Formats: sequence, structure tokens, C-alpha cells
Amino acid sequence: MDLSVVDLSPVPRGGTAADAFANTVDAARHAERLGYERFWVAEHHGMGDRLAGTTPEVLLGRLAGATDSIRIGSGAVLLNHYSPYKVAESFGVLDGLAPGRVDVGMGRANGSPASDRALGTDRRVEDPNEDHRERITAVVNHLRDAYPAGHEYADLSVPGSDEGPPVPWVLGSSPASGAIAGELGLRYCFAGFIRPGFAERAFAEYRDAFDPDAIPGGLDEPRGMVAVNAVAAETDEAAARRRAPAEATFRRMRRGELGDDLPTVEEAVAELGGAPDPTPAALDDDEWPRAISGSPETMSGLLNQLADRVGVEEVMIQHTVPSREDALDSHALLAEAVGIEPRA
Repeated sequence: MDLSVVDLSPVPRGGTAADAFANTVDAARHAERLGYERFWVAEHHGMGDRLAGTTPEVLLGRLAGATDSIRIGSGAVLLNHYSPYKVAESFGVLDGLAPGRVDVGMGRANGSPASDRALGTDRRVEDPNEDHRERITAVVNHLRDAYPAGHEYADLSVPGSDEGPPVPWVLGSSPASGAIAGELGLRYCFAGFIRPGFAERAFAEYRDAFDPDAIPGGLDEPRGMVAVNAVAAETDEAAARRRAPAEATFRRMRRGELGDDLPTVEEAVAELGGAPDPTPAALDDDEWPRAISGSPETMSGLLNQLADRVGVEEVMIQHTVPSREDALDSHALLAEAVGIEPRA
């Protein structure tokens, strides 16, 4: 199994965006040394006091210079806010900075009404997937110089290296996103930490719809990855305590009360009325927790269970861990759990 990371650049308590970005760079270098396959950064808007990751295409430029071999990419760039051509140009530049190791993960999401207005995003569209397929196709065509002669965009070009264009991924948390990825014959990553109950259905839609001939240069067969909120510690009990901030944050989200700061472990345990129970080593067939935790031995079994259910060989780790040291330690223990080889 391969492991990857998606990082949200959380602003540490009492810190600034500069601290958040420094931590992200440090986490990327750490993941590279451990042997992780790829390191993606996210896009969120209107929450700059909590999440500094608003512009993956800018942050990835820093990561391109801070790393040497790990793949870097967006998890995701939100296409409903941008021109596909501009997205293609941005990622073409990134490919020139990190030749042959850039992923362009594409998704869509609305933020608050105010942030969407500030971004110039039209929220009047009733079907959120109305033009998503067309936008993804446009980005890929621009990156691959695949518009046919006579098309109005045929003479446009984007910068890049000579090692192939950035690799496109479709990201989502619904069966509809899986169907779009399949119909376009592209790689698919499902956000299991957002809507875990749809994971198996989304991958079934992906495989049923898969068309290898939909876009020039597409895949011969489906290739997917599932992203999960996962944290490890030396024991199952210690890992469950590390999971407490994620559980407290999920409860706050359900109440519509995010708050200004990610709770510490101690605050989260108090808010929950005690430490969460350890994740069982074997999940029921219909059980897909919003977050999982455990010792390396437990996590090895859990990650393999979830990957097997959706038929993938790569898992992307997302976490809600307020302590930078704990987060890096968790990544190291997860690498140990699945036996990935450190880079020299």
C-alpha cells in the first residue's frame, strides 16, 4: 500500500499564517523522507484565521523548492471559482518548477455566501455538477494541448517541463463525482473523512462509468485513492486521545459552531466528556468511521480494510491534530504501520 498526505495548513493557536505555512513545508519534507507517495495541499476560503490554505497553486510553488522527489498537488483546486485555462497555466508553471511530479487535483465546493461573492462565483446554479465535467475537461485539454485544429483554443499553450504535464485527479465526496471521474477516464480520490458512507457507492459508480477513451492520454483502467482522517500513536488508547480533537470538531460542525481554534487534546477530551473509545481493530462490514486511530499494528489492519472495501492501493491521510510534533509522529507511525520505505 502507498500512503499520501493532504495538509490544510491550520493556523496554530497564537500563531499566524506564516507559522502555518512553515509547518506545512516541514510536514512535506518529513513525508518525503518517510517515503510517502504524494503531498497535497487544500483550498478553503473565508476561514483564514483557522485555515491558511487558500491558494494551493501558490503554496505548491514553495513546496516545489522545498522537496525533491515526493509528488505535490492540490487537494483540491476548486474549479467553480476559476477559469480552467488559468488553472492549467498555474499548474503548468508548477510542473516547470517540479518537473514530472505535480498532480492537479480538481474539485468543487461553495463556501459562505460572502466568500463566494468575493471570489466572483455564481451560486445561482441549481445543479452543483452542472458544468463541473466541462471545466475538468477544459483543464486537461489545456494541459495536454489536446484541443483539435480549428478549435478556438487550439493555438493556446501553457508552460511546463518536458517530462509530461501535471497528472489530473478528480476529487469528491459523492457518487456523482465518482461517475464524472469514470466518464472522463481520470484518476479518482474520494474524501472519506467528509462523507464516508458514500465511499463504496462512489467507487462503484467510478468503475461502472469508466471510459479509457474519453480524453486523449487517459488511463487504460481505473485508478483510485481514498482519503481518511487517521491518526496513530504507540498504543490504541493514546491514539484515541489524539483523535479527540477530530471528534470534537465533528460535533462542533454538526452544531454549526466551529469556533476560532482547534481544541487541544485536553480541551477536546473535556468537551467530549472523556477520551474517545479506541477504534476497534476490525470494523463491521457496514462501518466506516469519520475518523480512525490506533497503534501501528491496529492502523495497518484498519487502513487495509478500508482500502480493500473500495479496491484501491493508496490511502491519503488527513488529520485534525493540533500539535505539530504529534502530527509528525503520527505520520511516522502510519508509515511504519504499512511498511513504506524511507527515501534515501
